Amino acid sequence: MLDRLTSLEVFAKVAASGSLSGAARAMGLSQTMVTKHVASLEARLGTKLFHRTTRRLSITEAGRLYLESSERILADMETADAAVARERVEPRGLLRVNVPVVFGTRQIAPLIAEFSERHPEVTIELGLNDRLVDLAEEGWDLAIRIGKLRDSSMVARKLAPNRLVVCAAPSYLAKHGTPRSVADLAAHNCLGYTLSQQASAAEWLFGADGEIRVQVSGNLRANNGDALRAATLAGVGLARQPTFIIADDLRAGTLVALPLDQPEMQSSAVHAVYLPDRRPPAKVRAFIDFLAARFAPVAPWDRGLF
Repeated sequence: MLDRLTSLEVFAKVAASGSLSGAARAMGLSQTMVTKHVASLEARLGTKLFHRTTRRLSITEAGRLYLESSERILADMETADAAVARERVEPRGLLRVNVPVVFGTRQIAPLIAEFSERHPEVTIELGLNDRLVDLAEEGWDLAIRIGKLRDSSMVARKLAPNRLVVCAAPSYLAKHGTPRSVADLAAHNCLGYTLSQQASAAEWLFGADGEIRVQVSGNLRANNGDALRAATLAGVGLARQPTFIIADDLRAGTLVALPLDQPEMQSSAVHAVYLPDRRPPAKVRAFIDFLAARFAPVAPWDRGLF
């Protein structure tokens, strides 16, 4: 079956050149193939598009009407092709980015102004939530995911390590003492994060790949890191928090990082993920490259801490 769009292009070229051979030369096709495309259109429409004699070819009245519509369709297709080509090369259009709530408000939102200044033709829709969104089904261009990535068919680019530390307020430590080992955590009020993809709120992971699992307990669990930070600052208990949330508190001394006898996880990271595409749109590439540059070689929230 002949491609209908190609048939329209052939028809328009025949009308413009006034001959089958002229259209064939212009399009790099054989005259036989040009004839087949025109015949296919005429068979589909049930009418003649051209009058043919041994010496000349002229367009019919039906052909003139069809040519007007064909030229509009071909022009629209050229416009659409050009728009997509520009999107692949130049960052432009709506960019829908899904980000965990606290990371989005603390680390992504403050960078939007700089990105927009560099790429004024990109409009950003920032979706803030902590659930694992389906990019294809919900129409997100990319997502920022934190932790150890699950196996998936998506393309992932690491932007920064996600450093986790056990921390407490000086007031809590003065009252309850300072734990020195992961075994000591059993005697402390440990505040739990309920949305961890690797463990439950009652289990903290240590070791390079989180292979050391430590059971903990406490009187507060929350699904939001800022809520746990506020409780930790108030001296409620210990928390295991990412430095992108508590870095300023550690610098100020309002929270203290607790070195224990087991290392923190090294495999947790901040990733940009997007659906597989040989050539993702320029707006996606530009945003990921921008974040990678801003977060390297050391993430801004970690600078001066390690």
